[in-house]
Amino acid sequence: MSTPYDIAAAFAAHAVRVRHADLSPGAIRAGRTFLLDTLGVGIAGSSGANVQTVQDLAERWGSGNEATSWLTGRRMSAGSAAIVNAYLIHCLEFDCVHEGAVVHPMATLLSALFAWCERESAKGNQVSGDRFLAAMAVGVDIAGLLGVATDSPLRFFRPATAGGFGAVAAIANLSGFDEATTRSAFGHMYGQTSGTLQPHLEGSPLLGLQIGFNARGAIEACDLAAAGMGGPLDIFTGRYGYFTLIEESVHPDRVEKALGREWQIEKLSHKPFPSGRLTHGVVHALRDLMRDEGFAPDEVAEITCRVPPLVRRLVGRPDIPDPASNYAKLCLPFVAGVFLAKGRCDVPDFRGEALRDAHVHAFASRVRIEPDGNTNENALDPQEIIVTLASGARHVKHLPHTYGHPAVPLSAEENEEKFFRCCGHAVPPVPSARATRIRDLVAGIETLADVAVLSAATGGSD
Repeated sequence: MSTPYDIAAAFAAHAVRVRHADLSPGAIRAGRTFLLDTLGVGIAGSSGANVQTVQDLAERWGSGNEATSWLTGRRMSAGSAAIVNAYLIHCLEFDCVHEGAVVHPMATLLSALFAWCERESAKGNQVSGDRFLAAMAVGVDIAGLLGVATDSPLRFFRPATAGGFGAVAAIANLSGFDEATTRSAFGHMYGQTSGTLQPHLEGSPLLGLQIGFNARGAIEACDLAAAGMGGPLDIFTGRYGYFTLIEESVHPDRVEKALGREWQIEKLSHKPFPSGRLTHGVVHALRDLMRDEGFAPDEVAEITCRVPPLVRRLVGRPDIPDPASNYAKLCLPFVAGVFLAKGRCDVPDFRGEALRDAHVHAFASRVRIEPDGNTNENALDPQEIIVTLASGARHVKHLPHTYGHPAVPLSAEENEEKFFRCCGHAVPPVPSARATRIRDLVAGIETLADVAVLSAATGGSD
């Protein structure tokens, strides 16, 4: 009888083993691409709601001089900086996503990893850019495969829950942990794992904070393990483990097939618009149909979106007259209304008076969402968008994948344009010279002796 595949042991061995030389050329390119993308959306996140409150409270929760709160340059404990920067990354719903896993892995991962690296740099333990890229790839592998391994419909907020374990794996890689210590760190992370979908349902700003709580937890979990404190070991498939209490099902064969063979960082999708990824299909379809068929927004009588159950459940919420920003970003009819009313979907379209724009809401009222017969509770696509015009003409767009997916990617130029646009949305806007410096540091990350300089630049100093 064969021995069952031990996910915790396999994750620990992968975290300990991987070095930069192991990465594929595609993983290295994707690492640079989504590092720049994530820093950009974090910078733009300074324009999000409640940012000042989060910064002030985080500084009180953990004052100190260990790490940098991005954009403001405020110094605080590593755990508190991780909370702030995670919130900045996710609060605009603009950060990249692993669609197969339904995970935003970089928000938890990078906020924890940069804070930890800054703390280590201050102690004289500098982390080079090539080591950082390898750790980042490890973290995306673990977070991504935790999502890929399950068929369970989302109940907990997977970017936070799975993301925390990805951050632990990345820090373990940089810390030089052995497998036993890494497994203990996973156990300590499990004791702090948190985040449900209720904030998503209500459009609450707690959604991004949940990512921050798990980012802080990852640093603390690794500190506990490094100090020699043992954690529970069978935390993924044990009687009360992750796949029993949080996800309810597991297919270990999916992890075994992919781990160490397929770099999950190559599977990340951009978010070209600052709204829930599940709203992007309708924008993609409207953009293409209006371009190809030549009709104007005012000619649209009805839009029917035939979509998988995950789309209907998470963003099929009704349009309301005065939505909170977080609600609007996760409301497919509102997002479609924004694009038809303004010909774009960008950061300013989801705040202030833009949320009450009568023109947007009039278009939103024309959107219908229907089931497509898909039984996969974690599928984002395919989608079919049907536009009926006032003339009676009917145009259909079938989307095997949505713009931003690896099969329909942003170009390198589009990725860079998004980064600079995000810098312009910051409060205050990031000067072009500083934005260019951050871009250049990311482009040359493998030559950096200490990645803390990248945090310093993002924080507003060199």
